[in-house]
Parts: sequence; structure tokens; C-alpha cells
Amino acid sequence: MHPPKVVLDTNVVVSAHLNPDGLERHVLNLALARRLRLYLSAQILAEYEEVLRREKFAIDPAKLGESLRLIRLKAKAIEPKTSLAVTSDPDDNKFLECAEEAGANYLVTGNRRHFPKLWKKTRIVSSRELIEEVVTRFKRPR
Repeated sequence: MHPPKVVLDTNVVVSAHLNPDGLERHVLNLALARRLRLYLSAQILAEYEEVLRREKFAIDPAKLGESLRLIRLKAKAIEPKTSLAVTSDPDDNKFLECAEEAGANYLVTGNRRHFPKLWKKTRIVSSRELIEEVVTRFKRPR
């Protein structure tokens, strides 16, 4: 069984760094352990880096550097071939573009209201919804 393909919105990655006990951290850890197949584009990675380095988050630079290194190492970088204008926030289109190009099963976000419920074959879910679905999948007998 192949791991589910996911794209993580920046708010999930930021929450994972700010709350080590939160569901978002669990989702990121599943992706880094390759229990989920994480996809990103150069635009998404640049946004992760820019937002995570903001002074207001006060994330230790050494820990952040290591985290970004792991994300780059474990994620599959792709370059979307289509440009979309679907989301209520134009900056969020890059996540749907990446999900479409990757054939992602899930786009995980804390701002579902910015996205449609479904984009092609990609379901837009919260961290909680993703965990509930994939944990059940991991527990199935092989």
C-alpha cells in the first residue's frame, strides 16, 4: 500500500513548529517519516521558509534550519504545469496547483474556508480529519 499523497498548507507547517504536541506536528512527523508522501513546489517551500523565519514566531534558527533541511530531503518537489485562480486568497492557489500536479489525496490546511471542499481528486481536510483517516488506514491488516 502506497502512503497517501499530501500537500501541507503553510499554516499547518507553522503550527507544527509552534506546538510540538499538536495535531499539525503529528501530520508533519508522519510526512517526515514517509508514512505520508509530502509534495511541494518551489513556491510552497519559499513560503514555508519566509513565514517560519518571521521574528514574531521566534523559532530557533538552528532547529528551523534542520527542519527545513528534513522537509527538502523527505518531500517530493514538483513544478506545477497549470496556474489556477480558484481560492478566495490568491496566495493559496499554489497549494491546489501542487496538489493537482502531484495527484495528491489530501491538501491539509487550517483554513478550509479558503479552499473548495474537493479539488479534482484531492480532498481538503484539517489535520484532525487527515489523522483520523490515515490512522485507520495504517491499522488495517496487510
